[in-house]
Amino acid sequence: MRAIRVASAALLGACALAVSAPAAVAGNITPFGFSVLPSTIAAGGQVTLQLNRDGGCKGPATVTSAVFDTVTIPTGQSSRTAMVDWDAKPGAVYQVTFTCDGVSGSTDLTIAGGRPVGPTPVPINPVSPNRGVHAGEGGSIAGFDLREIGLGAALIAGSVGAAYHFSRRRTGQDGA
Repeated sequence: MRAIRVASAALLGACALAVSAPAAVAGNITPFGFSVLPSTIAAGGQVTLQLNRDGGCKGPATVTSAVFDTVTIPTGQSSRTAMVDWDAKPGAVYQVTFTCDGVSGSTDLTIAGGRPVGPTPVPINPVSPNRGVHAGEGGSIAGFDLREIGLGAALIAGSVGAAYHFSRRRTGQDGA
């Protein structure tokens, strides 16, 4: 009977640890955020390439894709524009790769059908706020500091300890 209690406490602790562990195999984990706006554009349109430098991109960033010329976002700036090639295939999805300080991440750019009548409008203020939403970090440990990781580990250890304590405690009602 004791082995069942200990095994169930160990299994409960392992499950709690597995559920709370970050997804270490998630793709595109970079110390900086990036985006292509809009993510769907007609051939010949203009896209804005945005880079969030709060996360760790210190030097110039290079943005490459098969559908536009290589763009460099200089240090101190967070966005640039690029003109999509006129011969981009409608309905195709092209990969856009952001590289900064030796780290690369990529996102998709979809080509819509038809040709644009005029240039694609660019947002008036493409600079993101200092501490805005950090989209794309789901499942990663980006943004966690040592205090938050320690608190999470203490909560998991406490739940495992409580499960073990209650599995070892006798109720007095079982006649022993």
